[in-house]
Amino acid sequence: MSIVHLHLFLNHLPVMGAVFALLLFIGALYRNAVSLNFALWFLGGLGAAALIVYLTGEPAADAIEKLPGVTEALIEEHEDAALFASIFTGVLGVLALLMLFVYRHRTAPRWVAVSGLGATMVLSAVMAWTANLGGQIRHTEIRAGGGAATQQLERRSGDAEGDR
Repeated sequence: MSIVHLHLFLNHLPVMGAVFALLLFIGALYRNAVSLNFALWFLGGLGAAALIVYLTGEPAADAIEKLPGVTEALIEEHEDAALFASIFTGVLGVLALLMLFVYRHRTAPRWVAVSGLGATMVLSAVMAWTANLGGQIRHTEIRAGGGAATQQLERRSGDAEGDR
């Protein structure tokens, strides 16, 4: 497995993890301190995972930048979003671990769960945006105007089959 494979394998973790963290914080609002502690630990681990995904991104970009249909602009746009998403996830992860430390001997107040819920709502949106930009690099069908391009390719493919 190369570092490119590692990036492609792990890049789903922060995206889906953000949604899972959101669900954990919803659960923490209605359950107990154990649920909140799990949500905070999960968010801390998610920060570490996002860092690994970000660090494997550059080698992945280098591997595909010369492929047909891949543009430097798409890669750079995804890189910028990924940097923001990684920093945001890392900060949230550190704050989550800090809350675990501060409230290690007592129950955390409700505002911790409410804040976690709000932060993971924003994080989920940021991750979805970043993932969409990353997907556009190789998936022309999701690019702006990609629907028309895909229809053209399908028509050409159909015409070629009709010529046979």
